[in-house]
Amino acid sequence: MAEKADATKHHYADEAHAINARDVHFDFGSVPMHYIPGEVLATHIVNVMHLVLPEGERAMANCLAEALPLISDERLREEVAGFIGQESMHASSHEGAREHLQSIGLDVGSYVGAVAWLVDRLLGDHGLTGRAKEEWLKERLGLFAGMEHYTAVIGEWLLHADILEEKGMHPTMLDLVRWHGAEEVEHRSVVYDAYMHVDGSYARKARTALLASATLLPLFIVSTAYMYRKDPERDEGRSWPLQFVNATVRGVIPKFTVFFTEMPRYLRPGFHPSQLGSMDAALRYLAKSPAARATGN
Repeated sequence: MAEKADATKHHYADEAHAINARDVHFDFGSVPMHYIPGEVLATHIVNVMHLVLPEGERAMANCLAEALPLISDERLREEVAGFIGQESMHASSHEGAREHLQSIGLDVGSYVGAVAWLVDRLLGDHGLTGRAKEEWLKERLGLFAGMEHYTAVIGEWLLHADILEEKGMHPTMLDLVRWHGAEEVEHRSVVYDAYMHVDGSYARKARTALLASATLLPLFIVSTAYMYRKDPERDEGRSWPLQFVNATVRGVIPKFTVFFTEMPRYLRPGFHPSQLGSMDAALRYLAKSPAARATGN
């Protein structure tokens, strides 16, 4: 329990700004099917954010809302409330992108429905009460803390992936993913701190993190393959696995090995998400994001 004791001493001294939801709006009207020109598969890997993440982020927001009454640290309660607002905005923004892509021919409605059903069955509260309810809440917090580690790492990658601009990625979609990535970096510590406050068991942290890693990678692969098959304009002459390898080598998408290389860092004794990439880079982007600036955020 030493790790829990250390975590409760974290008073956000290094990240003392408040976390708040930004009321952003994106106009997807001019976004084409392949908004990273010439990169069919890379486009669909980004599309996983629109297809899968909204349901997961709603489940995460619900879990953190359920945990709020158990959090006695007022500062952490503020962080959790801000996190819930940001995740809700992420979900609605990506849902808007998905609806636009569906309107121009990417038929993914049945898959989205299946993902929503699966997330609800696996990560819902299940109507439990008493000790079972408390233990299941701790388990979900551990899972979401592990998942948030990966979203923060990928968010940092998005902030520094200059190749996306070089490839001519549509500016609305580029702003969407970088705004989202920057907020993932901004609130990277919140779920972890909530988990450590409510439970803090290293054994649960390790088990749930490994489960999160083992779940996210196949989910990304299956979802990307599904969208590639559903793409009415895909390149029939090239298989998606070859495009995946090619895009990875050129740095157009993050390396899939991140799901393995990040786990030792997350499980290292003394690790805290504040040790991840630059918070300054995230806040600088949020200060200049076209969508955020347009609404005065």
